[in-house]
Amino acid sequence: MQPKGNKYGIHRVIEPKGVLPQPANKVDNNMDILYDNEILIDVQTLNIDSASFTQIEEQAGGDKAKIAEIMLDIVAKQGKHRNPVTGSGGMLLGTVEKIGDALKDKIDLKEGDKIATLVSLSLTPLRIDKIKEIRPDIDQVDIDGKAILFESGIYAKIPADLPETLALSALDVAGAPAQVAKLVKPGDTVLIIGAGGKSGMLCCYEAKKRAGVTGKVIGLCHSERSTKRMEELGFCDYVFSADATQPVPVLEKIEELTKGEMCDVTINNVNIPDTEMTSILCTKNTGLVYFFSMATSFTKAALGAEGVGSDVTMIVGNGYTKGHAEITLQELRESEKLRKIFTELYA
Repeated sequence: MQPKGNKYGIHRVIEPKGVLPQPANKVDNNMDILYDNEILIDVQTLNIDSASFTQIEEQAGGDKAKIAEIMLDIVAKQGKHRNPVTGSGGMLLGTVEKIGDALKDKIDLKEGDKIATLVSLSLTPLRIDKIKEIRPDIDQVDIDGKAILFESGIYAKIPADLPETLALSALDVAGAPAQVAKLVKPGDTVLIIGAGGKSGMLCCYEAKKRAGVTGKVIGLCHSERSTKRMEELGFCDYVFSADATQPVPVLEKIEELTKGEMCDVTINNVNIPDTEMTSILCTKNTGLVYFFSMATSFTKAALGAEGVGSDVTMIVGNGYTKGHAEITLQELRESEKLRKIFTELYA
């Protein structure tokens, strides 16, 4: 008989006791015991959070063997992949190997289904047996290993009409474009910081769709190459390249583009720190900033807004919002341009 588990996975927490798996320092990643409300997954690919992978790659000096060593050390110490510097994880692609007895009649999964988990690796019990391939350009790592999805964990079945790695790349950032769908209204002026990245491109497409012909979408990219790509995609009314950690030059550009009106909504998708003030200054006092970036500092954002007398509403990026997987995958189906560029870059 399988042991009874807690809905949120507290039964897997080793220390400190009494906390949830995400903030826990160590969780039990013993895959030989399956609790009655858990799903055992045979893991194929880890899609590491962009901020986390960027930090690990920098720490490793770009050396793949060193990247693998750092990742294995994180999992060995914590029983999960929570980057000790960024605090973030990522998600995974795998096959359902076994379903706990208490869940079998409650969920729409069966053994053998291919799924992407939509909860962070920072709370997911994980065992890595072997790192097979590291793809730094798309933050993906192929492994042999196992993982546990708790009863409260969300997931998406990999659709038959999209390549697995393509779907995984999009689902990894599904929270961002789905939040854009909720936050952007017709006629809004929207700034997407990090527009040329994975989440940025999806957000630009969704923002243009929601803001409509009376709205304006402005894309800020970090390089000329990504700026050119976004211009060719045509999802933005205006695209420019700038250093998002330098708020004054960006502010001056946004003032010029909006005739001093500034933006109704700013979406921050970058994977580097110190972009909080750029987001705040470019947004109206009555506007809204959505920090999807895991590199965001709450302290810098809160005190920074106070320091410049900004009454802007700030939202912490939540990787989950209702229907986020469906909204994001639908974007790839709707836009041939978006699907083509995602296939070239991430599949």
